[in-house]
Order: sequence, then C-alpha cells, then structure tokens
Amino acid sequence: MTSHLQDKKILLAVTGGIAAYKAAELVRQFVKAGASVKVVMTKTAESFIPAKTMAILSKQPVLTDASRLASANVEHVAWARWADAIVVAPATANTIAKVANGLADNVLTETLLASTADTKVLAPAMNDQMLANPATIRNLKQVQEDGWQIVEPATGFLAEGYEAKGRLANLERIVEATALALSDQSIQQSEKNDMNGDLPLKGRRLVITAGGTKEPIDPVRYLTNRSSGKMGYALAEAALAAGAQVTLVAATKRPYSPGIDRILAPSAKEMLAAVTEAMKTADAFIGAAAVSDYALAKPFEQKVKKISPDEHLTLDLVQNPDILKTVGQAKRPGQVVVGFAAETENLLPNAEKKLASKKADMIVANDVTAPEAGFDKDSNLVTLLQPKQAAITVGPASKLTVAKAIIDQLVTLLDKQ
Repeated sequence: MTSHLQDKKILLAVTGGIAAYKAAELVRQFVKAGASVKVVMTKTAESFIPAKTMAILSKQPVLTDASRLASANVEHVAWARWADAIVVAPATANTIAKVANGLADNVLTETLLASTADTKVLAPAMNDQMLANPATIRNLKQVQEDGWQIVEPATGFLAEGYEAKGRLANLERIVEATALALSDQSIQQSEKNDMNGDLPLKGRRLVITAGGTKEPIDPVRYLTNRSSGKMGYALAEAALAAGAQVTLVAATKRPYSPGIDRILAPSAKEMLAAVTEAMKTADAFIGAAAVSDYALAKPFEQKVKKISPDEHLTLDLVQNPDILKTVGQAKRPGQVVVGFAAETENLLPNAEKKLASKKADMIVANDVTAPEAGFDKDSNLVTLLQPKQAAITVGPASKLTVAKAIIDQLVTLLDKQ
C-alpha cells in the first residue's frame, strides 16, 4: 500500500506537543516510501525539535513563523497548493480546535486553511483528559466531517507518568493511513477517468511477475538473488491505474493495492505454473521477476550440517524452466509478451539477443550495476527495445515513473495487435 506514496508530495504539519520529536522519524519514513516531504512547524514545535533537523531529513526548507515573516512571498499558500496530502502529526488539542473552527493565527494553521488537498490526515496526541474533553471530542467530529482522516491515538505511557490513551499513533500506522487515503483518491480518479474514457487498458488482462525467486537447499536455506520485487509491484500499480485487470505472480511480499490479484509463487517452477494458468485468459505478460537460473536437483530433506573445514560441500544444480521463453513460444495471436534483461555488461547486445531468442515483443534492458538502477533501489534507468524500432531510454526516475512509461508502450503494442 505504501507504493501509493511514490512520487507524492506530503506536507507534514508539526504542532507543539511532546511527541513532536517523533516527526523526524515520520519524515524519514515518508521519504523512504518515495514521497517528497515539506515540513511546516509551529513556534512551540520548534522548542521540541529544531527546524534544521527537519530540513536536513526532508532536504527541503522548513516553513515557520520566523521564515514566513522574513520572506516577501506568500509561501504558505504556495506550499498548500503544492501538497498532494496534508498530514498533521502530532496534532495538539489546540491546533485541532483551530482547524475545526477555521482559525489561522500562525503559519501552520494558515497553510492548512489555504489547502485544497483531497487527502488530509490528522494524528492527535495529548493528555488523556484533554482527549476526553467534550470540546475536543466535538472538534474531532467536526474535522472528520470536513474531510480529515483521523489516526486514533494509542494507549501507552504518557508524559504525565501513567498509562492512558493519548500517545501519538504508531508511525507506521500514520504512513499507512496516508497511503490508504491517497489510494482512495486514486481509485476515485480512476473511476472519473473511466467515465471520461481515459483508461487505455480497460477490459485488458495482464499477468506480471515480480521479485527474486527462491530455490530451496534444505528446510532452512535457499538460493536467490538481489531482486526486491519493487519494479514488478510498480508495474502492477501502473497497470491497475490504467484500468487493467492485473494478476501479479510474486516471489516476494510487498504492499499492494486492492484490485490487484496477487499470487505468491516463491520458486521458478511455482511461478511458471501460476503464469501458465493466468495466461490462458490474459492479453499481455510482463516478466519483471528475476528468476533463478538454477535450482538444486534434489533439495536436502533435513538441514545440512557443517562438515570439517578441509571438506567442500557440492550442490548438484540443474537449470530452471525459462518462464519468459516458455510464454513467448506459447503466446497466441493478439497476446503481447514483455521481458526484462538485467545485465552487468554489454547491455544492449545482450538485450537484443534476448529479444529474439525469447520471442518477446519488447525487452526492458537495465544495467543493474548503474548507481541509479538495479536491484532493491527506488529508482531505475532502462532502455526499451522492440523489433525494428528505435531504442527508448527511460530514466533515471522512480520505478513507478518507469513503470508508467513501460505500460504506455504496452498500450501501443496491444493497439497494434
């Protein structure tokens, strides 16, 4: 689900509660999920955590009352327009009351009042008695009616020295709530696009593979590779946004959107079986998984124990089935097959050989040794190769951006069938 934060613009509003220090880690988690983050802080929040800390973590200037007064620009309005989502964390009782009543007496509340973002998330944190006060209850109800998503505070040890409800929610919950709210907006936009006829893959069925397969050695160990599955999952999200019915056959577990039919297939043989079945009704296949070339001829039934230092352990390896080649050879008229070529040398010559030998309609070539590309990274740099077509370079860019470009080319290929 956190994939919905990729390339999103998050404005984090930090108010002056003791939990403000946790906002630093919240920034880090949003950035790690692929979002761009800007921070606006109240003067009281700065007494708990320096604005400079937030600027370093977000790699963006921080908007404060002091910086606003020092600038001739109307920055709070510009920042409000910039954001895809507003997240207030921690949200004190004081700020919640101001939001509920439309007050704007500092740079943070001015920014919130100027925002037209569809996604707005508020995570309260305060003393339990303040949280239970009828005024706070009334204000929280009002902000919910105004479209804010509330992340309920947790029960735990409070600053006052006892356990009660009022602690800032777990940061992962706040991140997931923001991603879910953005997902809801994405679904609504897809429905709007559907009404406007802007879903190029509507009615199409896609099969996509993701992740590095795992080949068992014994009940404890396995052979694998460095693939994280990020590219395959990004392709599934991009295909879903384009209106496709998506079957994602994955060897790795990652968050994904409702609407994607995920099938877990850890090994190459399990993945091939799932892909073969799904391709019976599919229009296209994208083989983004890094499939292990070899597997043990016969995995050990029990855990392999250490042997003496001067002895060698020999594993009998056999070739795994070639999923891309199998699908390419079996494709029916009208089906499109896209594969990936992860290379460490001779990128384009090797990818062109793969394009021909696998009977693919397109190969996505990427040099996994490049700094901005490769396994377990959030960005990628690829070259799209098609028979008798000029090569297309995409990136460096986020994997979701690259995925959208690949899906655009897939739409063109399907239209030609």
